[in-house]
Amino acid sequence: MAASRYRRFLKLCEEWPVDETKRGRDLGAYLRQRVAQAFREGENTQIAEPEACDQMYESLARLHSNYYKLKYPRPRDTSFSGLSLEEYKLILSTGGARRKGPCLDAGCAQRLLQGCSALCTVLIPWTSLRI
Repeated sequence: MAASRYRRFLKLCEEWPVDETKRGRDLGAYLRQRVAQAFREGENTQIAEPEACDQMYESLARLHSNYYKLKYPRPRDTSFSGLSLEEYKLILSTGGARRKGPCLDAGCAQRLLQGCSALCTVLIPWTSLRI
């Protein structure tokens, strides 16, 4: 049974993309590292908690297949800041803050700050509630 679990995790690792722009912080690379640690003996690895292992696999498989994105579709592809997906990718990439590009101009920073300010205005009253 450990052999089939090992093969399922290997298949998931093969399918999970690695984002080279996030060196040292990429989920795909971290997943590969953790699977290598957990299955040091490959198919012969003895699994102490098979139910937990199966649950972990199912959770990762749902993330990989975009289960929740499909189950809870967003009406629009926007965010509170108004930044585009490409602008977020640039900001979140390793070294993104040091790069010069269209996203890192004053307008982008201003929109991001305005979005954060608006979000804080909504959230701060909720933090003072006592339940």
